[in-house]
Amino acid sequence: MITRSAHCSIKVVLSVSLVLSVWPTSGQSQTNIGQSSVINEYNAIHHPVVGHKGMVSSQNAAATRVGVEILENGGNAVDAAVAVGLTLAVTLPRAGNLGGGGFMLVHIAGEQRTVAIDFRETAPALSSPDMFFGSDGEVDNTEYRSTHKSSAIPGTIAGLDHILRRYGTMEWADLVEPALRLAREGFPVTEDLANNLRVSKSRLMMNPVAASIFYKPDGQEYEVGEIFQQPQLAWTLDQLKTHGAETFYQGEIAKRLIEGMNNHNGLITMEDLKNYSVVEREPVRGTFRNFNIAAMSAPSSGGMAIVQMLNILENFPIRDLGYGSADAMHIMTESMKLAYADRSKYLGDPDYLDIPVEKLTSKVYAKHLAEGISMENARSSDDILPGDLSPYESAETTNYSILDEQGNAVVNTYTLMASYGSGVVVEGLGFLMNNNMGNFTLRPDIPDPFGLMGSVDNQIMPGRRPVSSMTPLMVLRDGVPFLLTGSPGGSKIITTNLQLLVNVLEHGMNIADATAAPRIHHQWYPDRLEVESGFSPDALRILTGRGHNLRFSAGMGSLQTVLFDGELYYGYSDPRRPGAMSLGVQNPRNWQ
Repeated sequence: MITRSAHCSIKVVLSVSLVLSVWPTSGQSQTNIGQSSVINEYNAIHHPVVGHKGMVSSQNAAATRVGVEILENGGNAVDAAVAVGLTLAVTLPRAGNLGGGGFMLVHIAGEQRTVAIDFRETAPALSSPDMFFGSDGEVDNTEYRSTHKSSAIPGTIAGLDHILRRYGTMEWADLVEPALRLAREGFPVTEDLANNLRVSKSRLMMNPVAASIFYKPDGQEYEVGEIFQQPQLAWTLDQLKTHGAETFYQGEIAKRLIEGMNNHNGLITMEDLKNYSVVEREPVRGTFRNFNIAAMSAPSSGGMAIVQMLNILENFPIRDLGYGSADAMHIMTESMKLAYADRSKYLGDPDYLDIPVEKLTSKVYAKHLAEGISMENARSSDDILPGDLSPYESAETTNYSILDEQGNAVVNTYTLMASYGSGVVVEGLGFLMNNNMGNFTLRPDIPDPFGLMGSVDNQIMPGRRPVSSMTPLMVLRDGVPFLLTGSPGGSKIITTNLQLLVNVLEHGMNIADATAAPRIHHQWYPDRLEVESGFSPDALRILTGRGHNLRFSAGMGSLQTVLFDGELYYGYSDPRRPGAMSLGVQNPRNWQ
């Protein structure tokens, strides 16, 4: 339990990824954040992993090791990101993927530039707004979420190929090889994978190809320690190694994919695959205290929402109120409601509408919103409408974060949407397809699978990219990446990332304590404040007294965070999901 006495008594000395105390005194100067300090400081509860030449943090230990191996052999952060992304498709099949899509932030040290990479899935040309409604006007939820028809056009392979060609240094074939070897030779089933496949069995058994891959011929489950081989996926990876990413969109992989779609009422065509393109966008930018924030731009809603919430929080003495206090939790909750309300109205695919980014991220607008927050009472969601911007001009997913010694950085959040996506594996390909058509708004009065409301600007339209909560983000200091983070968690991705930033930049925690600390979540509708276990019962009673509708929640998110203090690299993988690992690069063999 976190107490006020702990908050008041512990003095902090901070280091970029390592803050050497749990919570600083209320008068602690922000200028200390990021300064080097002794690594083994024992007044922190949790400690990051330390590296001397770089850091990789991902949700799967095998994938993390592959990334570190690439860096140790002279590759840069982009090279490592490609290899990690491909490996996760083998070792973390519920979220790592070839058949999904997502968003990346890439910082190119030599150009001192940060770019947002949009490789989000797009709606097929044959899709339409009413495609999941039956003749009775009701949504066919099975078709919507668990069929070939629920898949949008995958962007993952195009996205990884895009960053490698533009910013990488190694060959595509070399980066595919680690994933190919793990698929062909197999790897020992972990406790996490065995349990997850057991829980997901009824769903995956609905698709005969998926059933044949993830379970034994007699339908029995794999036991911990048994070798799990994926020959169909190995064929696909071998095609990618030999022929490059083009084969996924125009070659043999594409032919098999389209055959599967044609045989099972899917909508993706060869023309859809051929026309798919990755988009480079300008990140959403903001400031918080003395730090610069770069986050993913639309169709991700997360970047704008996080900058908006940070702007609101700057109007309150959050640091002095203390982590876990009723007042700090109350203010954060109210800011979440306001940002999610705006998300419901203003977000969509920026290629199809003008999004008021400057207005939503305006500090003047945030000050106006902050003035409407009462410290005495929680505001009902029914009383909150998306803001009038006219006066203000100025699921299952996974994330990994990588920093190299040269200052290049990649933070990637990509998804199949649901755990194991649609549950569909196309015959002969071995990888799961996404069900990201479910991220579109069916109607403005129908929430998405995560309970989020949307607008007509996020309804299904051919070529459109659905709004997402995926939020890879970077904090930069003097133009240099300071902190990278991101998380899965559906609608909770945004608030999970927000609290990591506030814990490090405002409360002075190291990234390990900041990650392990209990979290809260509110998304406007439904009108409830979800809380993890670990908060003070006294604080929760105060919040209930102010009118917050509290609900206890399972663990929220799985942050994979990297931080650089100018000398050392720090990493920490969220303990909420087993099997994750951060690993530092100590002595790259090919760097002098």
